[in-house]
Amino acid sequence: MNEFRVEREQELMAFLMEKHPQTSRSRIKSWLVNGNITVDGEHISQYNYPLHPGMTVCVEKSGAYLSQWMSIVYEDRYLMVVEKKEGILTHSLTLNEPSLQNILNDYMLFTHQKCHAHVVHRLDRDTSGLLIFTKDKKVELLFEKDWKGRVFDRRYVAVLSGQMQKEGTIESWIRYEDDGRFTCSAEDNGGKYAVTHYRTLKTTNRYSLVEFKLDTGRKNQIRIHSKVMGHPVVGDFRYNNYDDPIGRLGLHAYKLCFYHPITNKKLMFETPFPEKFMELFGR
Repeated sequence: MNEFRVEREQELMAFLMEKHPQTSRSRIKSWLVNGNITVDGEHISQYNYPLHPGMTVCVEKSGAYLSQWMSIVYEDRYLMVVEKKEGILTHSLTLNEPSLQNILNDYMLFTHQKCHAHVVHRLDRDTSGLLIFTKDKKVELLFEKDWKGRVFDRRYVAVLSGQMQKEGTIESWIRYEDDGRFTCSAEDNGGKYAVTHYRTLKTTNRYSLVEFKLDTGRKNQIRIHSKVMGHPVVGDFRYNNYDDPIGRLGLHAYKLCFYHPITNKKLMFETPFPEKFMELFGR
């Protein structure tokens, strides 16, 4: 952690640029947006925040600032596996919006790694769980060229409204419209074929805890198939489910298993189900 004492009246952005003369303005702005900056122990994102003599400004390094949005589960010279928290994008096109990719790029900078984070696959902003990032484009392309061959088990857990049947499979064609709507059909409608396997783990009178395993990775696949089955994911405002007992989208990518693209070693990762999910079912 870099710690600085404020000696005169100054705005935060000007102070940070003065202390980091070799760092671009856009990079410092990303530190503010991503929660890397604290003033007297409080995270500050306001670039014109007024500083006064005697204040302490910290630029958090390594894993310290990661904890707000993610934790690093595994890291080697080629790739990283991280656990994403809900509420942040996997990837954004600018430094102005927080994303895991931007945060990891800052992490690489702070830890003096001469590389950048490359997105292998994505989770929706409000979905939590396990993700892979690579440290160069060549390794990313190895995943891209043989995703199904390398990733042999990927599972989600979700809280759904209503009581689901014990287990089953749903197959459909999902057609995405430009305005964000979709049509889902048992017959080929010109969309993308999607297969979702599900297994109900726990139920109450109002909710079901369900494990999902995907044969295909279509956009919003679990959310769409759950809605089509009449048991949408809780808190899924995008698909008109305003039943929100846990204050977030009830979807978490809890298991991720793959063959390392360089060493071919079998890597298997699993995270606990979120506490908020389990509280609905009495643990």
